[in-house]
Amino acid sequence: MLPRIADSLSFLYLDIVRIVQDDTGVCAEVTSPQRGTEAVYLPTAALSCVLLGPGTSITARALSTLARHGTTVLATGSGGVRCYAAALPDSLSTTWLERQARAWADDTTRLAVATAMYEQRFGHGAAPPGSNLNKLRGLEGQRIKAHYRLLAQQHRIGRFRRNYDPDSWDTQDPVNLALSSANTCLYGIVHAAILALGCSPALGFVHSGNQQAFVYDIADLYKAELTIPLAFSLHSSPQPEADARRGFRDGLRLFRLLPRIVTDIQRLLAPGENIEQPDPEEQLVDLWDPVSGTLPGGVNYADGDTA
Repeated sequence: MLPRIADSLSFLYLDIVRIVQDDTGVCAEVTSPQRGTEAVYLPTAALSCVLLGPGTSITARALSTLARHGTTVLATGSGGVRCYAAALPDSLSTTWLERQARAWADDTTRLAVATAMYEQRFGHGAAPPGSNLNKLRGLEGQRIKAHYRLLAQQHRIGRFRRNYDPDSWDTQDPVNLALSSANTCLYGIVHAAILALGCSPALGFVHSGNQQAFVYDIADLYKAELTIPLAFSLHSSPQPEADARRGFRDGLRLFRLLPRIVTDIQRLLAPGENIEQPDPEEQLVDLWDPVSGTLPGGVNYADGDTA
């Protein structure tokens, strides 16, 4: 069950392979002119999430085995960026989805999560006591503009203004093109991690009204460290979009983004709590009761007085 942050096999990215099930287990078949077809067996029981990149095919038997072991399977773009589809196992716990929904539905808790997001980006105590979302948005805008000015001065590119206009894409400057491209890659990675954790990409705390609202919330935590500096470094690139995608992909492993996303979501939705991981063999289907709380399923609660 994701997350197992200390486990280096929590996420596995594959591309240009065929994934099959044989009598031994699930393996990825790699074919090359020099070495023919080679099989690499996958530790399905130790995998939380498998990202299937371009050129990947998977058989129904292999997919069934991954689902039986509780592994989330995602169809993604190259390098794990952009999440196109997801197959979530029935055994995936709703623990984090329920925490997200409770925090999102309560205005006080929702504001507390939004404030924690802001302070994670700009430092503890950066949000004045009693700040509402409108004030937080204003403070965020000021800090981001200051960050843009600082990077523009460092790279000596003059005044920079963020501009995202799909209708005039080709007329934008290299920094804006690179930033849009890198952000799209970032959204794909965040989307994949949110789905693997079992949360809803649509229930955002700062953003709303879009199926990617929570994706935008979490992605904003990393832009100042990852995508914005990368975009400004490509101010003179003849191919800023392609270079941004490659630069993002190359820096992804050094940044260790996927484990960070999972850790940050946990901390935001359950601040100060010691989270216990559910036993994958445990029955995860419970019954809800507004008075008694969660009750175990699979029990006949009828008694002699029941009409």
